[in-house]
Amino acid sequence: MAGSGPFASFGTILSGLAKQLGLETRLVEVRIQQEWRSLVGEPIGSHTWPAQIRFHKLYLLVENSVWLQQLTFLKPALLAKINAEAGSELLTDIVLRVGEIPSQKPEPAPTAPTPLNPAASDKELAELASYAAAIQDPGIRQRFTEVISNYPSPIQVPPEEHPSHAP
Repeated sequence: MAGSGPFASFGTILSGLAKQLGLETRLVEVRIQQEWRSLVGEPIGSHTWPAQIRFHKLYLLVENSVWLQQLTFLKPALLAKINAEAGSELLTDIVLRVGEIPSQKPEPAPTAPTPLNPAASDKELAELASYAAAIQDPGIRQRFTEVISNYPSPIQVPPEEHPSHAP
């Protein structure tokens, strides 16, 4: 990597490494897919999908032939916008194809941790604390405590109430 001194930024190093390994196009492709709707706007973004980049061409799936016709006229503007986002003249053309657009549902929000098992006895909580104390990472220790304390403890049936000892 020419020009990379002892104080080169991490981004510069990764960018140079991506170029050397031939991953620059794939990284741009993934970034365009992630930011597609915000990059091209809602009407176009919900009826198109950037399938792949090959040989400096963006293969763009469109919902139907009406969108294909409309985007034919918008190709120069889209190409300029995508190249500006990529930071280089990475793309030379956009190839439009009618195809199925993948669903772009938002990911579900993470759920809040469940409360601790109220049925746990003081003895069980003390035993749990002794196991958790061996874990050095505080985040993992906290999550371990949450998971284990919600795990149901085995029910001890006294011998006189056990079904096999029934009269």
